Amino acid sequence: MPNTSKNVKGMKRVLIIALLMVSVQVVAQSQKAYGDGEWFKFRIHYGLITAGYATLEVDQTTLNGKQVYHIIGEGRTTGISRLFFAVEDYYQSYVDMEHDIPYRFIRKIDEGGHTKDIQIDFDHTTNKALVFNKKHNTKQTLDFPKQAQDMVSAFYYLRNRLDVRTLKEGDVTELNMFFDKENYKFRLKFLEREIIKTKFGDVPCLVFRPYVQAGRVFKEKESLTVWVTDDDNRMPIRIKASLAVGSIKADLIEFKGLKHSFKIAVD
Repeated sequence: MPNTSKNVKGMKRVLIIALLMVSVQVVAQSQKAYGDGEWFKFRIHYGLITAGYATLEVDQTTLNGKQVYHIIGEGRTTGISRLFFAVEDYYQSYVDMEHDIPYRFIRKIDEGGHTKDIQIDFDHTTNKALVFNKKHNTKQTLDFPKQAQDMVSAFYYLRNRLDVRTLKEGDVTELNMFFDKENYKFRLKFLEREIIKTKFGDVPCLVFRPYVQAGRVFKEKESLTVWVTDDDNRMPIRIKASLAVGSIKADLIEFKGLKHSFKIAVD
């Protein structure tokens, strides 16, 4: 097993970017791909060695009088990986149930001693975001583009809004995102359709490659591939990232609360 902090940081990047951002949906625009009670659990691993786990869950609630989906994403390293680089990441997003836009985003992380505790409140009437850095007790109001998403809400927005029925290999979709204090373009490239073997059986999938703007946080054309189920759930079932030494994978190992039937290939 690679035992460098660089590889574990790569695992963390997969966990944050891929699990919390990448999925698509092929059903009609008025039909939701997810709902209250949906829950996913992923195993992050180097071959047979487990490096960590990540979960995503959805609950219906209210925020400032609005009906929202409260989405929670958690990820952490486990076992021997914690000796080299301990990761405990906690994300939340409060998303409008009808318009799929975020009202609040929370990012609380501890990555090898590097910590952040940030809350962002979005005003989509004025396109202003109030960024509250709880670690340093500072607040800042910044502009964001229309229909901008946060790291978590983007994942669910694409599940509901991106119609892949007419997508061709090589097609790229762009999305406005606001992360911490910056605006950038998130880009998603459709690669192919493929049936993959999983613990649940042979699953028809759509294969994507996410690209993000180069900068302090993300690297352009990252070696990241994502498989999502080719059914009305559009749930991520496998993620693979090529690193400087070897590669890591994230596989869906448990789920519950799906809104639609889970499609398995039949011989």
